[in-house]
Amino acid sequence: MSNADSIKITVCPGFNKQGRRENFEPIEIRPGDLISIVGPTGSGKTAFINDIEVCAQEDTITRRRILVNDVAPSDDMIRDPAKKPIAMITQNTKCLADLSVREFLEMHRTTRGNLAENIVDEAIALGNRFTGEKFDGDWRITDLSGGQTRSLMIADALLISDTPIILLDEIENAGIYKEAVIESLRDMHKAVIFVTHDPYVSMITERRIVMRNGEVVEVIKSTGSEDKAIKLVQDLDERLSVIRERLRNGDVIGEATL
Repeated sequence: MSNADSIKITVCPGFNKQGRRENFEPIEIRPGDLISIVGPTGSGKTAFINDIEVCAQEDTITRRRILVNDVAPSDDMIRDPAKKPIAMITQNTKCLADLSVREFLEMHRTTRGNLAENIVDEAIALGNRFTGEKFDGDWRITDLSGGQTRSLMIADALLISDTPIILLDEIENAGIYKEAVIESLRDMHKAVIFVTHDPYVSMITERRIVMRNGEVVEVIKSTGSEDKAIKLVQDLDERLSVIRERLRNGDVIGEATL
């Protein structure tokens, strides 16, 4: 997408479930930003990213308003896939098209107007970096597992949609390698908003949006005070990853493994 680095998304306050106005300063999102959204189930996390994805103009249940470069986005930007600066991957991302992986990516590349050479092969390779169960470009989309599908869609958003803003709903539940996803997002200078219950994902972001009762109740900025906690959680995650992979391989986990 041209001029991707000049894109700024602003989320303006709306109303909570009781109809009370939200009390937060407009939240600005630019390429390179890593933001997490946390809160109990039903607190409004997914509604927050849905508002961004549809470029809400006080026409959703939250009545929030989304600005692109300080103005309301044009209908063209909202409706034309080649011009929309936002891609969203949800918990229930599925593809019902009876196409091969390669055919699906080629179709999406054409829709997005992406003319980069070998981009489809690159997207397949990147998707396979994110999942332990590798897939082939000739496989049918409908035959992919949930984790494989999510990995493919993330790779598609990064390379083929190539949008500056990516919204990810609970990547930790997809059975994918979240560290590899986060590394790629950083390398490609995307603005990313994670809806997450994962402590590690929550703490490594620069800002953490706390939701409750359908509203933003706090925006916490990283100050480095959680660095020790991040290291502890990362170590625990790595140990769990080893155990998870061994279980997948049919191993029995003995005391020595722990």
